[in-house]
Amino acid sequence: MKKIPVVLLPGLLEDADGFAHQVAGLADVAEIVVADLTQSDTIEGLARDALAQAGAPRIAIAGHSMGGYVALEIMRQAPERVSALALLNTNARPDSTESTENRRRLMALAERDFEAVITTLLPRVVAPAHLGDAAITATIAQMAHAVGREAFARQQKAIIGRIDSRPHLAKIRCPTLVLAARDDAIMPPALLEELAQGIAGATLAMVEASGHSAPLEQPEAVTDALHLWLTGEPRRGPDVVAGTRRPPPA
Repeated sequence: MKKIPVVLLPGLLEDADGFAHQVAGLADVAEIVVADLTQSDTIEGLARDALAQAGAPRIAIAGHSMGGYVALEIMRQAPERVSALALLNTNARPDSTESTENRRRLMALAERDFEAVITTLLPRVVAPAHLGDAAITATIAQMAHAVGREAFARQQKAIIGRIDSRPHLAKIRCPTLVLAARDDAIMPPALLEELAQGIAGATLAMVEASGHSAPLEQPEAVTDALHLWLTGEPRRGPDVVAGTRRPPPA
């Protein structure tokens, strides 16, 4: 079986470590690149960066959180290059006034105490049940330090400036997976439902017992969902993930 070229798009303060389980679990069906989304300060620039790193002319793309904003921008810039789309723990709306204010406060805090930013974000990006999981919280902290304060500021600026993607959803024609987490405090399931409803034929999958960091909190469920999205076949048995089967990407 020929492997499918896949580009994974990390979220805010995330890097390849956030997708470690998915990279390993999909290795038999996918040739995966995890994009570096730290260099530009606009979503448009981050999308161009990701496309430049893709390697293959035609790719499947999966974006987590901020990576989902980048994925939607890729669909505007180069839809002909995308064979399949997955949007994880993200939404199509522009930044709200409240969110922008919170981001600016965190950017100011980062200038004084970057460690405090990580401490502040942790309870928001994982479900309460996983705050005591040392492996998950250590990975989140390590990724944040690897991305660093300056890239954090660029990413936040990009997120603040993103457009409303809802008017563009109807133009998406490739097989699309939208993945929500039941206990996501940042991207509640209703936002993912709205996103899925805007894309013709999109499959909505729900990950239970997970907050915003679903690829880390419930790695098996996310990898199973992505395998089904990519191949049309379950990774382990017939009932490992909610949602209907989709054909493999063209």
